[in-house]
Amino acid sequence: MSVPEVSLLAPAKDERDSLPKLFAEIREAMTGQHRDWELVVVDDGSTDDSWQVIAEHAAMDPRIRGIRLRRNFGKAAALASGVAELRGELVVTLDADLQDDPAEIPRLLDELDSGADLVSGHKAERKDPLGKRLPSKVFNWFTGLITGLRLSDHNCGLKAARTEVYRRVPLYGELHRYIPALAHQLGYRVVERTVNHRARQHGTSKYGLERYARGALDLLTVMALTRYGRRPAHLFGGLGMIAGTLGTLVLLYLTGVWLFTDESIGTRPLLTLGILLEIFGVQMISLGLLAELVLHRTGRDHDVTVLVADTTSGTRNSEQHAS
Repeated sequence: MSVPEVSLLAPAKDERDSLPKLFAEIREAMTGQHRDWELVVVDDGSTDDSWQVIAEHAAMDPRIRGIRLRRNFGKAAALASGVAELRGELVVTLDADLQDDPAEIPRLLDELDSGADLVSGHKAERKDPLGKRLPSKVFNWFTGLITGLRLSDHNCGLKAARTEVYRRVPLYGELHRYIPALAHQLGYRVVERTVNHRARQHGTSKYGLERYARGALDLLTVMALTRYGRRPAHLFGGLGMIAGTLGTLVLLYLTGVWLFTDESIGTRPLLTLGILLEIFGVQMISLGLLAELVLHRTGRDHDVTVLVADTTSGTRNSEQHAS
């Protein structure tokens, strides 16, 4: 087979009934695209016959490939496993539960042809219960506030990007929710496009309320990576300086009370608070300095090519002027 231009990546968990229709809809969507393509389906620890369905279709169509994980490691790990096997210059990710409409794929690819590096879908008319839609709105608002990338739907599974983007951003934990924000932080051009969203046809949702707690913790990770990944002393030192300043003001106030009044300060809770703030400030500043030392020792070989969008050379122009 020739090297495909487009790689489609679909994580699947117990989607035996959805997979045959997914394959058929992807073939229909890619018909007339004049692009060689492949489909990589990652079986993320399914307990039904999903792997057998994938294997059967892969035997019939060489464009379909399957990856089977030993157990359920989560969507981020499934995506990372698939990205490692992709051969195309462009990648389209979509969920295997049929809620993402493969008919949208050509329009997402057109956005990449127009110069975007990553196109994130926006489920404007989301076919999910209110209990999922409302927390999602809060999640998207907070993510935009913290990361600086304002999107209506950060966590849409239907995305298209240049494959290098997915090879550059970290994919572990729950960080798949923040792929657009992480790509934006690296300087890639991220755009959003409204896509059709469909109600679930088979099975049940794989996500529970606990995903919001995990997502909130990972949002802190994203903030650290995007804003302070190369300058941790600014994060920890900043917190330390704020705490130390507040502690100093408290202790100065108590010093004034002790010097100019007859009141005792030894049993005041404010004294304990001031001392704790000073200790916390010293600890945070020390932690920031240690983080900088670790970064200096381990980050000296940082791959700066991730920061480069394009290059040019004046060699040819110089030769032309010389002639």
